[in-house]
Amino acid sequence: MSKSKIHVRLVTIFVLLAMQPAWANGVADIQLPAGFKIEVFADINTKNGEQLSGPRMMAFDAKGNLYVSVVASHRVVMLPDHNRDGVADEIVTVAHDLNAPQGIAFIGDTLLIANQDGVVKVNQTQGSWTKPQAFISNLPTGGHTLKNVKLGPDGFLYINVGSSCNVCLENEPMRATILRYTIEGKPAGALVTLGRHQQSAIFARGLRNSQGFAWHPVTGAMYATNNGADNRSNALGGAVNDEVPPEHLNKIEAGKHYGWPHCWGGSKEIGTQIEDPNFKGSVGFCETTQAPVVSFKSHTTPIGISFLDKTNWPSAYRADAIVALHGSWNRKQPAGYQLMRVKFKANEPTEVEDFATGWLKNQQAWGRPVDVAVGADGALYVSDDKANIIYRVSYKSK
Repeated sequence: MSKSKIHVRLVTIFVLLAMQPAWANGVADIQLPAGFKIEVFADINTKNGEQLSGPRMMAFDAKGNLYVSVVASHRVVMLPDHNRDGVADEIVTVAHDLNAPQGIAFIGDTLLIANQDGVVKVNQTQGSWTKPQAFISNLPTGGHTLKNVKLGPDGFLYINVGSSCNVCLENEPMRATILRYTIEGKPAGALVTLGRHQQSAIFARGLRNSQGFAWHPVTGAMYATNNGADNRSNALGGAVNDEVPPEHLNKIEAGKHYGWPHCWGGSKEIGTQIEDPNFKGSVGFCETTQAPVVSFKSHTTPIGISFLDKTNWPSAYRADAIVALHGSWNRKQPAGYQLMRVKFKANEPTEVEDFATGWLKNQQAWGRPVDVAVGADGALYVSDDKANIIYRVSYKSK
């Protein structure tokens, strides 16, 4: 073979390699416990795969079809798997021209979509979806823009509204909260208002940004992930400490305050609240707030959470939950970019441990897990808004 042909072949190989997605060799490097495997359910190679740009929150309809919010293209899509082979057949747009959509939830056949300024609803009629209609309006925008919506086992809808800032005193009372509404879209907060006063939707407060939440399958208790503040110090006027504050998993209860912006949970002593020395509240305030039930490493950004009771995984896992750590953006040593197992004993969380790692290699992240959801097939589905993939995690005994 001539040198020129060799050169052309090498250039061709280089171009083909360059065209491969950044994650092409990464999925094989994801480490899971023995017996588990992770596969690509949908990506750029799926029919209409270009629409899967920035997949975030997921939900399944009654027929087992997966729906995903896609922030970058401002749409919600459906990923049917008609032949049930564990691979999406195509990506079908359900709604488009949305306003920073994230959370999605079904009430019967009605699909709710959480935009940054409120919730809209769509329905399927004669094989096509209706245009989005306003359902809940006038939610605060900007700051922590993305919102989630879920239907709780109590028949109420829950929506998170993040803070407008890193650390501050909010002027808008709906900020840094979880809200509750009826399935008709009416406010149904923790404090019942009588007389002429408008009913509040505020269910819990002091939550800087709680994008992921789920309910325990036995107790019905609500658990929500929460992202702690950035650029904090554990000393008055001290240097920024990457190890504070820890990220949280909170048990959400009506009317409780969870500490932000003045307090954060102890990372080693669960059940304690620590006062931010550089942003103190009133004397004794932190003692009145609710401490987290579990902590994660600082700035790892926990988002999605799913209980595992409906998986076909080993019984040791089915009492537990999986949390997706989206990963850090401002740590000197990057952290997160993984799935964590939250272990429960007697229906209470006790500890956390790694479940899936490998999205972070050589201090560089090629993928960022966002949400986790259990499908009708008993597998766990994971969204990744950096690699633009939906993964499927399954278990096969030896």
